[in-house]
Amino acid sequence: MNAQTIYLIGEIVIFMAIFYFLLILPQQKREKKEKAMIDALKPGDEILTKSGIFGRILNIKDDAITIEVGADKVKLKIAKWSVGKVLNSQSENK
Repeated sequence: MNAQTIYLIGEIVIFMAIFYFLLILPQQKREKKEKAMIDALKPGDEILTKSGIFGRILNIKDDAITIEVGADKVKLKIAKWSVGKVLNSQSENK
């Protein structure tokens, strides 16, 4: 192997390391944080869906959540992955 080949391999390794630390690692951290938030959901939590709907969790079954929305207390069944944010948890209210 000559010096140019070693230099080229070194550049590729450095580029892959930068790619990993700037793109892949932060995405994995976000996914882990989102999964922990979804796993911690419980009835009574106030949530905001990714589509912008505010509601209160009534029931959780497998991959579906029933929420109560608005003054008329309309019930919606949504997927767990659609929860974007927990606004206030039932345990915080106690």
